[in-house]
Amino acid sequence: MTDNSHNGGSQNNGVSFGREAEAKATTKGPIIPKSPNEALRPERVPQPPRRSRKARSQVVIFLNFVMTMIVFVGVVAVAGFFYIMDSYQKPGPLATNTNFVVRSGAGLAEIANNLERNNIVSDARIYRYVTATYLDEGDTLKAGEYEVKAGASMKEVTELLRSGKSILYSVSLPEGLTVKQMFQRLAEDTVLEGDLPTELPAEGSLRPDTYKFSRGTNRAEIVTQMAAAQQRLIDQIWERRDPDLPVKTKEEFITLASIVEKETGKDDERAHVASVFINRLAKGMRLQSDPTIIYGLFGGDGKPADRPIFQSDIKKETPYNTYVIKGLPPAPIANPGRAALEAVAHPWKTQDLYFVADGTGGHVFAATLEEHNANVRRWRKLEAERAANPPATLDVAPEVDPQAKKN
Repeated sequence: MTDNSHNGGSQNNGVSFGREAEAKATTKGPIIPKSPNEALRPERVPQPPRRSRKARSQVVIFLNFVMTMIVFVGVVAVAGFFYIMDSYQKPGPLATNTNFVVRSGAGLAEIANNLERNNIVSDARIYRYVTATYLDEGDTLKAGEYEVKAGASMKEVTELLRSGKSILYSVSLPEGLTVKQMFQRLAEDTVLEGDLPTELPAEGSLRPDTYKFSRGTNRAEIVTQMAAAQQRLIDQIWERRDPDLPVKTKEEFITLASIVEKETGKDDERAHVASVFINRLAKGMRLQSDPTIIYGLFGGDGKPADRPIFQSDIKKETPYNTYVIKGLPPAPIANPGRAALEAVAHPWKTQDLYFVADGTGGHVFAATLEEHNANVRRWRKLEAERAANPPATLDVAPEVDPQAKKN
């Protein structure tokens, strides 16, 4: 009994069951040969594990889609941003330098479209939207005419228009012109725009100078600028005038300066000419200034170049003819410049009462009638040698010897 039980237990211990037996059979059993077709036939691959229900839910699928779109949009946005900024900063399509005008009151959209239309920028939309973010608060593109360089980038164009450094034109209004003559020059300027004031400013109230302006500037703006400049100049010089002048108001001051302006164009003798008129006023003498005859006859239009002064003109009574009236005319006869105003405010201290042309563009001065008549004879002789018909004013002598005139 004992032996049989032991042997049986030993046999049972040597027996394998189930998968263990199959494994042993596979590893230790005999090798069964396969045909070539069986060897080439693919073996069955185990099925992948089934996805969990959580992975298959619609929410997860949607979130995956959203994340994919966010990444895609981000990539596109970054690429678009770099493309736009590159377009804004790279050289533009303009082949040669050109002038570009920004109309007063033009908005960014209009400016962008005009830039593209003139082939200065390649894309008006890019220029418009980037420039809108580029400008600081309160910053604008200034009106005017600009010279845009060939190949200028959108950024360079913006910097130019923002700077306001537009092309400047100029109009020159020399000393001695009347208001009407100044208005005529402003009206003839083809760059200026708009109408002139319908009412002429007072004679002498506009400052002669060269005025710079950009295309699109209104004519009325120039007139306003001229009037303000003249008023400032007159106020400054009047405040520093010599205290013993016979002119007592600014109006008289401007009037005398306008006569000095018309009498001589030489800077070095204006104060000398002013002293003659100051001395005459102090003695109660008539000024006897030829330019006052002309203004009395022709006003702000000025004397025609081919129209001489006749004897009858000299004796004609007008409010401005200082051969007829005593003292100053009722108003200026032109717009005086700084030099003439300074000359009247600070005239030379002389005893001279007369002057006559010297034939070289200047004048010779005299304190007595005898000296003056001698100077006139010399000038007549000089003119007679130059022309057969001297001007009519050569025959006009001073009314009296000022030394004999009583105050």
